[in-house]
Amino acid sequence: MTGSGGSNRALTIPETAERIGCAPSTLYHHWRGWADLRGYKVGNLVRFRERNVETFIGQLERRARS
Repeated sequence: MTGSGGSNRALTIPETAERIGCAPSTLYHHWRGWADLRGYKVGNLVRFRERNVETFIGQLERRARS
């Protein structure tokens, strides 16, 4: 990881689900509708940028504290 912003590495749905603490099926069903966590289609596959996942986790943590 580079600094606090994360890397630009593309994460799979299972990798992303593990990091944010949800089921992979939740990501499969809702990835297009989540404005805070943007997914990208690469061919038939969905990928998430590591830096965006880290930002999303930070937002979830801030919301949980407030």
